[in-house]
Amino acid sequence: MIYNVQGEPLYVYTGGKFFDPAKPTAVFIHGVLNDHSVWILQTRYFANHGWNVLAIDLPGHGRSGGKAPASVQEAAQSIMTLLDAAGVSKALLIGHSFGSLIALHATAENPSRVSQLMMVGTAYPMRVSPALLDSSLHDPQKAIQMVNVFSHSTLAPPPSALGPGTWLLGGSKALMRRVLASNSHENVFNKGFKACDSYDQGEVSMRKVTCPTLFLLGKKDQMTQPKAAQSLIKLAHDGHVAMVNAGHQLMVEAPEETLSAMIAFCKK
Repeated sequence: MIYNVQGEPLYVYTGGKFFDPAKPTAVFIHGVLNDHSVWILQTRYFANHGWNVLAIDLPGHGRSGGKAPASVQEAAQSIMTLLDAAGVSKALLIGHSFGSLIALHATAENPSRVSQLMMVGTAYPMRVSPALLDSSLHDPQKAIQMVNVFSHSTLAPPPSALGPGTWLLGGSKALMRRVLASNSHENVFNKGFKACDSYDQGEVSMRKVTCPTLFLLGKKDQMTQPKAAQSLIKLAHDGHVAMVNAGHQLMVEAPEETLSAMIAFCKK
């Protein structure tokens, strides 16, 4: 589905279901150089179990038009504009990595419009090493290889993630190459990393969040290590923590475990 957001087309995956105003809505926000497809198992479950699903391609990524957001704040505004366009007064926000900071900032600035917040694979500050920043700009294929080595703790997922024998590392690299190629006007890889690295409002934003917040973290995550989320966890008004036996891409590496933690949190 395409929504007009800030004058540009924004692609939203709905899990194959039509929007129903009577149902609660969950918004899924991906990380740097990803798209809506990283949430494939979780979004299908939500869409078939009583939820409206809005799993986006961020502006300038994948099937969405416009410029890629230069900051977390800019991306957060896109999320709220999407809710307006969809006629959603209140939603559950779920974000992974870069997307977790986007969800956090959107919640902090619009507390009455967010029912619950899930921060998946998060950290604050979300620093990116100078070497990786440089590679994402000057040698993005090298940076893609680096990111994926750090993001995965297993090579193949259980049967529930895409299918038995799926090569996680290769699939993730292919996705990142495709998203990078989807925007020939700007380097969305480097732009996304810069937005993560420069975001300095995490603790201020967390203090503003009043809704229940789930920190869903990968035990083997080397990109956003669980210990790097502790400053936000300590500030959460109604915080909950779930640890998943996976690396940074826990939605695909441990899809059932990740989904189970999400479902349990939604029932709180």
